[in-house]
Amino acid sequence: MDTTITDSQKPFSLDPYHVSEEFGFILPAPLAELPPYYQPWMDIAQHVTELIYSHLLRSHILKMPLLNTQLLESHRELRLAHLALSVMTMGYVWQEGEDDTVKMLPRNLAIPYCEVSQRLGLPPILTHADAVLANWRKRDPQGLFDMENLELLVTLPGGDSMRGFFMVTLLVELAAVPAIKSIPLVINGVQRGDAETVTRALEEFSQAIQGMTDALKLMHVYVKPEVFYGIMRIYMSGWKDNSSMPDGLVYEGVQAEPMEYSGGSAAQSSLLHCFDELLGVKHEAMSGAFLTRMRNYMPPSHKRLIQDISLQPSLRGFVQQQACEPLTAAFQLCVTKLLALRSYHINVVSRFITVPAARARQLRNQGNISQEETVSRAPTALEEKGTGGSGIMSFLKTVRDRTRDVFNLK
Repeated sequence: MDTTITDSQKPFSLDPYHVSEEFGFILPAPLAELPPYYQPWMDIAQHVTELIYSHLLRSHILKMPLLNTQLLESHRELRLAHLALSVMTMGYVWQEGEDDTVKMLPRNLAIPYCEVSQRLGLPPILTHADAVLANWRKRDPQGLFDMENLELLVTLPGGDSMRGFFMVTLLVELAAVPAIKSIPLVINGVQRGDAETVTRALEEFSQAIQGMTDALKLMHVYVKPEVFYGIMRIYMSGWKDNSSMPDGLVYEGVQAEPMEYSGGSAAQSSLLHCFDELLGVKHEAMSGAFLTRMRNYMPPSHKRLIQDISLQPSLRGFVQQQACEPLTAAFQLCVTKLLALRSYHINVVSRFITVPAARARQLRNQGNISQEETVSRAPTALEEKGTGGSGIMSFLKTVRDRTRDVFNLK
């Protein structure tokens, strides 16, 4: 008798996907320094903000030596190199705001950036995987993983609000870890027909989503809306679906035609993609296409995890089939918590984007540009869009409404 275990019968595990038991999708213990050969990069990357404000970043980058990327060996070295090259690129492009962008990234930045990107399977632009997942360290290595003990490795203009934005987002990722760890328990429980195990795992799952919402509330404490809208957003903006750079960006020495990449977006976090696939949230065509495209901005192993969750037997179908009251209640609580998280995200976006955008338009119409210089510097190209290029409010509301559809188990 053949007792070979096929791939489909093997228990589902997070091991192949470079997901940490302690940190989830966060890169554990990111490096703060590269080998000495790459010091010319770090010297600029660690001072990007000052160089932008003195209007000297572009000239410093143009004088930078063209370095060989082959000396970068470990995954952590590559992630720090990508982060450093990313902040230099965002600063180089947006140093003078949306009215004086560049058409070409110089070869001494573009060539190594694209080489490092290719090795990591990431695009040559600042992503969530760079700015949040690989951009942190503890001030006290033995201390807590909290706002008081965390700092950025590199930053962009925005001061304490920029640190707050990335660190709060990091804490949302950390809060999600119990939910990520429960995914294999749910999938394997469904495969075995074990309603009790699935119920317990879903209870953990819903508690973690509540923890994510609680962490997201810290945005209001650590980030000033006028700084986020007026200063920070442009440096997270890309050159796709952006009228300030309609033709994209030429990466000199890489290819002659311009390339288009979306800016940073919460949709580049693997968390909600995994949750949607597990719970069976089906997005409408336009939102779904944007979310699917955002997966190309994730580390390839994380993207593969999302795809592999989608191939597992349907949890929603299992809940319907079992008709078990505790299981149904646990499933619906997960959907309730996910819906609440998405509704709260809409609230945050309204406070940090919609309201300041309306204020900026009002000031421009009144001709009071100097009255509130912070708001007036905000990019007009992004008034109705997220930094990823999506029509942000309609997108978020559509995604929330499709989450609500999962409630119907008939």
